[in-house]
Amino acid sequence: MKKLTIFCLGILSALISFGQVAPDKYFISFTDKENSPYSIDRPEEFLSARAIERRTKQEIPINQEDIPVNENYVTLVKNIGVTVLNRSKWLNGITVYCPDPSLIQAIRELPFVKNTIKSITINNSKPVNKFESEEVLLEVNSVNSPWYTSEAGMGYNYGYSFRQVHQLSGDSMHRMGYRGEGMMIAVLDAGFLHADILPAFDSLWFHNQILGTRDFVNPGNDVFQENEHGMQVLSIMGGNLPGQLIGTAPKATYWLLRTEEKNAENIIEEYNWVTGAEFADSVGADIINSSLGYTTFDDTTMNHSCADMTGDQTIVTKGANKAASRGMIVVNSAGNSGGTSWTCLSAPADGYYVVAVASVDSNGNRSPFSSLGESTRRIKPNVAAMGSLTVQSSPSGTIVRRSGTSFSSPLIAGMTACLWQAAPTWSNALIMRAIELSSNQINDPDSLVGYGIPDFPKALLRLQVTENNPEKGSTAYPNPFTDQLRVYLPSLEKSGDITLTLFDQLGRIWNQHKVSRQAIGEEALLLNNLGDLPAGSYFLRVTSQSNTQIIRTIKSGR
Repeated sequence: MKKLTIFCLGILSALISFGQVAPDKYFISFTDKENSPYSIDRPEEFLSARAIERRTKQEIPINQEDIPVNENYVTLVKNIGVTVLNRSKWLNGITVYCPDPSLIQAIRELPFVKNTIKSITINNSKPVNKFESEEVLLEVNSVNSPWYTSEAGMGYNYGYSFRQVHQLSGDSMHRMGYRGEGMMIAVLDAGFLHADILPAFDSLWFHNQILGTRDFVNPGNDVFQENEHGMQVLSIMGGNLPGQLIGTAPKATYWLLRTEEKNAENIIEEYNWVTGAEFADSVGADIINSSLGYTTFDDTTMNHSCADMTGDQTIVTKGANKAASRGMIVVNSAGNSGGTSWTCLSAPADGYYVVAVASVDSNGNRSPFSSLGESTRRIKPNVAAMGSLTVQSSPSGTIVRRSGTSFSSPLIAGMTACLWQAAPTWSNALIMRAIELSSNQINDPDSLVGYGIPDFPKALLRLQVTENNPEKGSTAYPNPFTDQLRVYLPSLEKSGDITLTLFDQLGRIWNQHKVSRQAIGEEALLLNNLGDLPAGSYFLRVTSQSNTQIIRTIKSGR
C-alpha cells in the first residue's frame, strides 16, 4: 500500500488548475460554474434522496461545490478532440485522455480554462505489483489450531476470522443485532477480481447488497476483471462463509468503486479518488473505506514528502476532507512504511477528518510495517485493528491470511457501520470520537497506533448514556450563535483545568481556551470574539481531567 497526493509546493497551484497527471491524461480545471442549469435549491437533481437525507440529519448545507461542472465547458473541451474520462464537481474540472499534446494548446486558450502544465510521458509498459508488501503469507487450512468459536445459536460461526472480529468486540455487536443493516459503504480500491463469483460474497449477491460498480480508471470497464486488492478488502467487511470467514459488516450494502491503476503510480489516481468520493456522496454512502495511500509517483517531480502530510495539502486529502464535511466517515489505512525511510502517514490518511487505521497483530502489538504518525500537533493514526495475518478471501476462493494496513482499515470501517446502525441519530464526527474514546490507549495515545484498539460496545454505551441523560452533559447556548457562546459545565469536576476546543467539520481548530474550574465556579463560561467564524457547523470539545464531551453548535450568518 504505497502512494500519495500532493505536488511539490512550487507547482501545486498550477497542477490543481490544469495538470497533466499520467501518460496522455490531463486534469483540466474550470474557472467557474456560471450559467449552470443546477441550483442548490434543487439538490434532488444531482444528489440522491439518501444523500440529501444524510446532510439534513447532520444539518450540513448544500453549497456551490456540490453543483456539477458546467456541461457546456465539458462539450467545448471534448470537441477539440479529447476523450472525457471523469468529472469532478468538488475540484471543478475534468480528467481527459489526449493522445496529441498539440491539442492542449487549443484547450489552454479557452476562456473558462485555467493554466496548464507541461505534459510528461511515462512508460508504464512494465507491470508492477503495487501491493507487493501485502502478499499471501499463510493459507488458513495449514493452521492446526484456528482462532474461532462457533457460539451455536448465539451468533456467527466466525471460523478463522474470529480473532480479528473479537479484538474489536465485534462479535458482541453482532450478537446485539448490529451487523451493518441499513448502512452503505463505498469501497475505493484497485479492482475487485472475481468478487462476482467467489463463495465469500454469495450472501451479498443473494440479498442484493452489492448496489453497483464504477470504474474511474477506465470508465465502463468491468471491475471484476481487475486487481484482487479490493476484493480482499471487501471480504474482510462483507464476507460470509460460516466456519471460515465472517466480515465485520456482513449485512451492510456496498458500492465497489475502482479508482486505482494497477500497473502505474501517477497523480491522476488522486483525482480518480476524489471523483469516486463524490460519487459515493451522491448515492448516499455513509462510510468510505479506502485501503490506499499516496507518497511517491512514477513521475518523481510529482512526489510528496512528509512535509506535505499536514492534513489538508494533497489533492486526495482535500477530497477526503470534503467527503467528511458532507457527513460521511472516511476510513483509510495508515500505510505500510514502518521501518522505511518514509517516516509519516500517506495521504489521505493524514486528513484532518479521516480515520487513519494502523495495524496490530492478534495480541494487540503494533505491526512493524505500520506507518508512523504523530502525537504532538494531533493524534495520527487514529486507531488500530488487526492487519497482521488478517483472514480474507483469495482470488481462487480459498481463505488465506495476509498482512498490511490495507486489511486493518476494512475491519474498522465495517464495525463503524455497525456502531452507526446502533446509534443512527449521531453525526459522523461524534461517531468517530466515540470510537476513539472507547480505545485502549485513550489516556496515552501515541504515533504508532494512536488511541489504540477500539471496543465498539463501549463506544455504543458511551453514545447511549449521553443520549439518554442529556441533562448531565455540558451545554452551549445560544445555538445557533453569532458573536458569543456560553458554555455551562454542570457535570465536570469541581476542581482542575477545563479545556474548551471549538473545531469545524474538517477538524480545524478555530478557538481553544483553558480555564480553572475554581475560576468560573458554577457560572457559564463565555467565549467571545466568534463573529469572524464562517457560518456552518462546529463542534465544541469540553475536556476535564477524566471526561470529554462534544457539543454540536451552529454558527449563523449575519
